[in-house]
Amino acid sequence: MTRRQSILFRVIFYTYLAAVALLCFGNFSSAPSVDLSFFGIPTDKIVHFCMFFPFPVLAFLAFDKYTETARTSFIFVGATFIAGCLLAVITEIGQAKLTTYRSGDARDFLADFIALALSSLLILYIDLRKQHKKNEAVPSEN
Repeated sequence: MTRRQSILFRVIFYTYLAAVALLCFGNFSSAPSVDLSFFGIPTDKIVHFCMFFPFPVLAFLAFDKYTETARTSFIFVGATFIAGCLLAVITEIGQAKLTTYRSGDARDFLADFIALALSSLLILYIDLRKQHKKNEAVPSEN
């Protein structure tokens, strides 16, 4: 990845974090109402899933130069997953304690957690495949 691409992905990542903060703490009481469920799943849980699924992907794109080996990939993805979970917990606690128009909900955190877990596993798989292909391309010294 070029330096320009790295800077672009970092700007996108930080913009994404700002958008998550806005979505979590904004007052949208005047927004039009939507259906309360989609295929039996509460709409707000789907929104939480969609909001947190990109976190590991964007973090990986912004900081992928740190994953040269399988070990570093596991560490990076694990740290990214934990950081995403901390962000999810902080937003739920912040909604409960800092706003009167929002409430913290453990089920919202569960939706965030599932999104982060699936996205993290996807990133880990992609990164390990990338490393495997890179290692195959390098001829053996024997």
